[in-house]
Amino acid sequence: MIRNYTIKFFTLMLLMSWAFIAQAQTAINGKVTDDETGEGLAGVSVYVKGTTQGTVTDANGSFALNVTLKKPFTLTFSMIGFATKDMLVDEKTNLSNLTIKMGQTAVTLESVVVSASRRAEKITEAPATISIINSKNIAELPSFNVGELIARQKGVDYVRSGVLGTGVNVRGFNSAFNPKNLQMNDGRLSTLIATGLPFGPLGTVVKEDIERIEVILGPSAALYGPNAHNGLVNTITKDPRTSQGTTFALGAGNQSVFSGRLRHATKINDKFAFKISGEYTQGEEFDYVDSVYIGGTAFDEYLLDRKFDALRGEAALYYSPTDNSDIIFSYGYSNSNNLAQTNAGRNQIKDWSVQYFHLRYTSPRLFAQAYYTMSKTDETYAINQRTQNYQSFILAGFSEDEARRRSLTEAWAGVSPTVGVALNRGALFRDDSKRINGEIQYNNDFGVSGMNVIVGAQYQLDMANSLGTYLLDNNGEGIDVGQIGVYAQFEKSLGNGFKTVLAARADNHDLYGFNFVPKAALLKIGKKGTWRLTYGQGIAAPTILNLEGDIFGGLLLGNGQGFTLSNGTKIEKLKVETIQTIELGYKGKLTDKLYLDANVYYNISRDFLSPAINIADPANGVLVTQRGDQPLSQLQPGIATDAGSPIVLTYVNFGNVTTFGFDAGINYYINKAFNVAVNYSYFGFQLDENDLKNDGNKNGVVEATDLPINTPEHKLSLGLNYSSGKLFGSIFTRYVHAYNFFSGINVASKTNNDLTVGGDPVVENARVGRTWNYGPLGGFVNIDLSLGYHINKMFTISGQVTNLFDSEVREFVASPSIGRLFSIELKVNLPAFK
Repeated sequence: MIRNYTIKFFTLMLLMSWAFIAQAQTAINGKVTDDETGEGLAGVSVYVKGTTQGTVTDANGSFALNVTLKKPFTLTFSMIGFATKDMLVDEKTNLSNLTIKMGQTAVTLESVVVSASRRAEKITEAPATISIINSKNIAELPSFNVGELIARQKGVDYVRSGVLGTGVNVRGFNSAFNPKNLQMNDGRLSTLIATGLPFGPLGTVVKEDIERIEVILGPSAALYGPNAHNGLVNTITKDPRTSQGTTFALGAGNQSVFSGRLRHATKINDKFAFKISGEYTQGEEFDYVDSVYIGGTAFDEYLLDRKFDALRGEAALYYSPTDNSDIIFSYGYSNSNNLAQTNAGRNQIKDWSVQYFHLRYTSPRLFAQAYYTMSKTDETYAINQRTQNYQSFILAGFSEDEARRRSLTEAWAGVSPTVGVALNRGALFRDDSKRINGEIQYNNDFGVSGMNVIVGAQYQLDMANSLGTYLLDNNGEGIDVGQIGVYAQFEKSLGNGFKTVLAARADNHDLYGFNFVPKAALLKIGKKGTWRLTYGQGIAAPTILNLEGDIFGGLLLGNGQGFTLSNGTKIEKLKVETIQTIELGYKGKLTDKLYLDANVYYNISRDFLSPAINIADPANGVLVTQRGDQPLSQLQPGIATDAGSPIVLTYVNFGNVTTFGFDAGINYYINKAFNVAVNYSYFGFQLDENDLKNDGNKNGVVEATDLPINTPEHKLSLGLNYSSGKLFGSIFTRYVHAYNFFSGINVASKTNNDLTVGGDPVVENARVGRTWNYGPLGGFVNIDLSLGYHINKMFTISGQVTNLFDSEVREFVASPSIGRLFSIELKVNLPAFK
């Protein structure tokens, strides 16, 4: 049935695409030049203000655009690093051979973004708090790890778990297994299928092919759907027609880091262009062992491999059937080995590969895409569980070889090889999951000045398959889960600088049902900046693992069907977590050199996902009899009987909490070369500890571990940036206020003898439950220094030191202290072939 819907959806997309390709248009052509050098500017965005009708200039600065609007209208010319320019087009305007001159600027407020409204618009007019990491920022970073630049954005919780691992969270409720912040690449979901986690180090994008990264704070679910809950990170790659040439990059650093990268892009003719990129990176994590506790005794992680490597690459072919439409086909691949943090210790990622095929159609009115994502691993395992399994065999007297072989799937409950029983305690994680996505979007202003309407539909089919290792997928038959969503956005200028934005989205999911998400914004656009008042909702959807998980031989089961207890009590199946946000913001200039981007927000969050809890109460004779319509005896062989099960760990919805905060970014431009950036964020919350609806573990008391906020109260950063001529560099300082962090078995907290985790009081620098508590995260000041030099147009050399003074910096649980890291990079840029 689901696959029939898939065929129908893509058939509808194809028919609608053909219906809109041919449109009546008015031709405009011209050239954009640098007002200082007179040279043509490639990559300038040229679009009709208030619409999505637009194009970009070619390698010579020339452009051609067909517009369907009636005159008068305004053409906007924008490019990062240059002041945006508006041009009124009326009946007197000569639309052939226009010449537009643009002057350089370092001000990001002149930039154009696409993520806030799914269309091009000036960043000051976007109905959301949004930051940009542009291609210049990326090119001048002397590291393979672009994630380091996210630390410099306001309002973002940035954590580093090692040499390789970086993480991003926005506005609270972080965890060691966090799918709440949506990450996308070129409009394509960049998340794993079964767990919903972002690709992170498994991604396919190569640094040199990134045009910009747009970071949105707050809910974006009205346009992007489930899990654009707290924010969105959208990575946009370069167009080969405006970034022709070949780039080689070689990088090296301590911890045995080596990185080699290549990108090539060519415009073949007026119809075809292509690009290709590739990377190989390797290194070794800091010398750190996360202790595994068995009955209070600590053991080293078994078979720990601290080396990491990644092979990744992408290729894309661009075809332009008309002057302002494109058909783009792209492919990406990665294969990775590394360490990853989870709620139950660390995972040893072994040969985890990700692939995708992506087809897009873009034009001024219509956007359509379809893509197919694949995720595969056969040897990844949970280190903590495998260590426990291995030691259970060794302590019972088994040989090293047998203990090693059986530790992936079993634990031994007994005192000797002949006295005891093998328990199903799988540590192995296999994955052969796939995902199909389709989307179609149409926009029109219907000839009304200052108005724009966007409508769209999305379809997703997740085909999760753990090959029987961690899902209820019948040993390889897989779990198919479909969802479809429709969205609409209406924008209208109200006069006197006011603009309103109304958006809404409706989603229907096979497992957690129907959800409706609205959003509204009122903007006051002035000459110096824009005030913005927004209301939005977001949802965090349970992952397939939460809904259909089967871990530790059925001890932990997903709650996608609900449960029945022996006393007749019904445990409801999971539903989505919701958030409502009201935000007031301003983005603009205070003086000619001083710029401010600030917001205050107030959130109401409900129906959190609980930690895994035992829903049975065997002490009072209450057993779990069914999951949905299926008897527990079929899901827990050897544990459950016909009467039911005394232990079922699962997830339930609970609780509500109010959060609030303030983010501010100040940029002072001393001159064209120097600028100073200061970012500050405050985060607070209110939790009713007398309301037992907030009791996540159902022990009758509301504790800090029930609704862990896991976010610093204060964050402050200061950056001094220089870029002029051949020399560039920066000094960046970051302060993170100390904060407690609870996630699964992981504890990072100050001493609190009134709080227990795993049966132990929370004490700093001591064992707590199944982990060692090193104390709160944060509480550090970190200083990074970078410097680079353009030897000539072809060669650039740069270097960086992170944590310059080698301070004690512990940023995440189940992770080492982050010591000093240094790197050096040589980059070679070859011009396009003539």
